[in-house]
Amino acid sequence: MTNQGFLRFFLLTALCILSCKDVVYAQEEKPSIPLDYFYADPQPSSAFRKLLSKLHFSFETGYGRTFYRQDLSDFSLLQRVDSLPLIFSPDLNVAGGNVSAGHDYWFNTANPRTDVNFNTNDDFLVNGDSVDLGYRAGGTSIPLAGMIHVEFDRYIIGGGFMFEYHRPGTFRPTVFEDRIASFDPNFGSAFYKKYFLMLGAKVYRYQLWLLSVDSRIGAYRLGRNFDRDLVQKGIFVNLGVTFERELSEYFSAYIRPSFDFKNYTLSLPESNLEVNHSMNAVYVGLGITYRIPEHPKCFIKNCTTQINHQHGNSQVYRSRMHPIYKKQNPHHGENYPNLIKYKGKNKKKMHPY
Repeated sequence: MTNQGFLRFFLLTALCILSCKDVVYAQEEKPSIPLDYFYADPQPSSAFRKLLSKLHFSFETGYGRTFYRQDLSDFSLLQRVDSLPLIFSPDLNVAGGNVSAGHDYWFNTANPRTDVNFNTNDDFLVNGDSVDLGYRAGGTSIPLAGMIHVEFDRYIIGGGFMFEYHRPGTFRPTVFEDRIASFDPNFGSAFYKKYFLMLGAKVYRYQLWLLSVDSRIGAYRLGRNFDRDLVQKGIFVNLGVTFERELSEYFSAYIRPSFDFKNYTLSLPESNLEVNHSMNAVYVGLGITYRIPEHPKCFIKNCTTQINHQHGNSQVYRSRMHPIYKKQNPHHGENYPNLIKYKGKNKKKMHPY
C-alpha cells in the first residue's frame, strides 16, 4: 500500500468512528431546555377542599306502590248485614247472638264496640285460626328525598331524609270476599317521613354507566292521621339497585328501583290484642347527584381553556367552560367532541357540506 492509499484509509476510518460517536451522543443527550423551566409544579388542593370534594349531594323523586296486609289470624270476625265487619277475641262467649266487646275499625286507629247483637242465621261468623283471615290494600306514594354521601374507593356511606305523600286504597278481605265487606280508611291522604343511613357499593362500570347496589336503613314516621299511642313500629329496610349515568365530572343522573320492608302493630284498647300490619312497598326513584369540585374555578373571566390548568403559579384551576351537566375529560377537554355536520340528520350523509 502506498503512502497516499494508507492516508485515505486512515481518514475514512476516523470519519466512521466520529460518526458513530455522534449518533450515540445524540441518542443519550438530554433536552437542552427542560420543560420544568416553563411550568411550575402544581400544588395539591387544601385538605378542606379535598374533603368537600368527597361530598355527593342527591335529590330524588319518583313513584311508590305500597302493599298493605293485615293479619287477623288471632281474631274472630263477625259480618252483619249492611254494617262494617267486627273483630273480637275468639275467647269471647258469643252464645245467644251477642258480642260483648269488639272493634269495627283497626287501621290507623281503633273503634271499639260493645254489646253487639247479631242474627245467627243471616250474619256471617268466622274464626281466623281456621282460615287465612286478613285484609289487604294498595297505596300510592310520591316521595321526595334528599341525601348526602361520601365514597371511599367503590364503597358508599351516607344518610338522608324522605318526605312521602301517600294515599291508601280500599281494604279487601283475603278470604270469603262474597261474605265479608271491604272498608275504606277514614282519611284520603297522609304524609310519611323517613330518616335513614345509606350503605352501598359500586359493582360494575360500562363507559359512562355505573351499576351500584345499596341499602337504606332507618326509622319512619306515620302521619298525624295515625294514633301514635296505639301504633308501635320498628325500623324499615330498603334494598335497591342504582343505574347511574355520568353526565360530567361532577354531575350525574340515575334511576333506582327498590323494595321497602316495614310493618307496625296497632294495639286494641281495653284488651291485650294487637293487629299486625305489613306495609311493604316498591319504588322507582329518579334522581340527580352533584359533587363539589376539588379545584376552584379559573379567576380570569374570559379564559376559554377547557382543561384543568395553571396561570403562572402553582394553583390549579378548573375550566370556566366546563358545564356541570356535560361530560368532559378534565385532561384535554370535550366541550365539542362532535362536529355539527356529523350530528342529527347529517350523520348518514357522506358529504353534508
